[in-house]
Amino acid sequence: MITTARVPADKPIRIAFSLNDSPDDAPPENAFPLAFPDLEKQLQVTLALFNIQPLPPCHDSKESMQVFKQHCQIAEEYYEVKKEIALLEERKKELITRLDQVEKESMDAAQLTKEYADLTEENRTLRLAQTQCVEQLEKLRIQYQKRQGSS
Repeated sequence: MITTARVPADKPIRIAFSLNDSPDDAPPENAFPLAFPDLEKQLQVTLALFNIQPLPPCHDSKESMQVFKQHCQIAEEYYEVKKEIALLEERKKELITRLDQVEKESMDAAQLTKEYADLTEENRTLRLAQTQCVEQLEKLRIQYQKRQGSS
């Protein structure tokens, strides 16, 4: 039976109910090995970490057993999703690391390509200068030989 009463605003309110007829001073029956006997130990520990502690089912009620089984199934699905998220986060870190490495290699390749282009241009310029110097030298030799021959 639910009763209502005025409670001062500064006082905490505690609401408790039970689906069975056990007294309030009985030890809690929601220890995980008993509450979720069908779930693996790691999942029970995970649920305990997230403070998920459903009430054990009332074995006399089909609906209670069905709800309990649904809770177990939802807990297993939740655990699997959390595992998948963790695996995907790890894969994401690996891909980011790999992307960083590829970008670095790409930057290195771009830098080497630019350096190669610069050196190729410098080489072309130096060859042109060499050709001009050789031509100028040849002209000077011819002029020198003409002077030597006329004297």
